[in-house]
Amino acid sequence: MNLTILYFLNTFAAEHYPWLFAFLADDFGYVLLFLLIYFLLAHEDRKRGVRELTTVLSAAVLAWVVAHAIKYFYYEPRPFMALTDIHQLLPQDADSSFPSGHATFYSALAMAMYFYHKRIADVLALGALIIGIARIAVGVHFPIDIFTGFILGPLVAALAYFCIEKVLAEKNKVK
Repeated sequence: MNLTILYFLNTFAAEHYPWLFAFLADDFGYVLLFLLIYFLLAHEDRKRGVRELTTVLSAAVLAWVVAHAIKYFYYEPRPFMALTDIHQLLPQDADSSFPSGHATFYSALAMAMYFYHKRIADVLALGALIIGIARIAVGVHFPIDIFTGFILGPLVAALAYFCIEKVLAEKNKVK
């Protein structure tokens, strides 16, 4: 199943719009991040928006760090390295493929945002899904890398959110 999905998406991307899949796999994430930051900083309650932005980005960065710690201890070659017939449509280092840092980061971003703005979180979750599928299509991740990132990201984000909110609540009690 893992290879079937990989070959299907990679062949499709290589034959149809490789530039679009490369954009979605890499630069689209920056667009989502910019729009999220703009949304939170343009919040009617600026102080609340900054607090939400800090919490959401902290949760996502922590999830990314956890994913990269796993990559450090558990090496899994990327599809374009492991399989000779994969089209590499995006330049990528030969580091570990498992789990996907992109899938972990963007799904964590969506999960952390869910606690504040559910509709925006739905848009971010859709964006994370698009990025994940595109990263498989361009040949830099196996589906299992993306799936694991989609599990890991929200778990770390939820844990980080609750810890950050608890610390902030305690801090506000002291004042």
